[in-house]
Amino acid sequence: MFLFDVDGTLTPSRQKIDKEFSKFFSIFCKNNDVFLVTGSDRDKTIEQLGKTLYNKSKRVYNCSGNSVWEKTKNVHTDEWTCPFVLSTYLELELNASKFSLRTGTHIEERPGCINFSIVGRKATFEERQLYVAWDCKTEERDSIAQNIRRLFPDLSVTVGGETGIDIAPKGHDKSQILQDFETYDTITFFGDKTFVGGNDYSVAHAIISKDLGTVHQVSDYKETWDILKSRYT
Repeated sequence: MFLFDVDGTLTPSRQKIDKEFSKFFSIFCKNNDVFLVTGSDRDKTIEQLGKTLYNKSKRVYNCSGNSVWEKTKNVHTDEWTCPFVLSTYLELELNASKFSLRTGTHIEERPGCINFSIVGRKATFEERQLYVAWDCKTEERDSIAQNIRRLFPDLSVTVGGETGIDIAPKGHDKSQILQDFETYDTITFFGDKTFVGGNDYSVAHAIISKDLGTVHQVSDYKETWDILKSRYT
């Protein structure tokens, strides 16, 4: 079976899948057991992949596995919500940031988790790229993530996508989905943030440490495509 992250792995971050890669991946899904795991919610994932490709996956683990779907059937949804003390602290971090651009929706509640973004979820592509450059220079997200981990040790905090930080109760990260794959002999996982602190790390680390299969750290969908063509088709 094959397990894929979405943002940065199957699509450019927060953008739609490449049309030619979509055709290839559609055929790949037909011939293999394909599962998706992403920090985004169902609507956003469908916006990126299209409804047809979304439904060709055997199961989609949205919101890091806290909202689970099989086509149009909701298999499971976690009901955890952001505590007031956490949202208050995130507002302090937002106000303290020296990155001046704000676009709205800085604390986005999702099933079982939240996404925090300094620039905001309503940012345009160009505005997002401004923040990406800022974050690369200042490592602001890593610093904020470390602060949250220190103050809220019961939470899992990972840097996700290009502008956000994913926050959930410990154990509610992407690794929680592996319990569903015990019938498979091996798992092949593709992700763009399998390093420590990235939002693919928990599932990648579990696969490697428990000898459950293979992990491919990729830089973008083109590398995913190249690996699938050269090794798995």
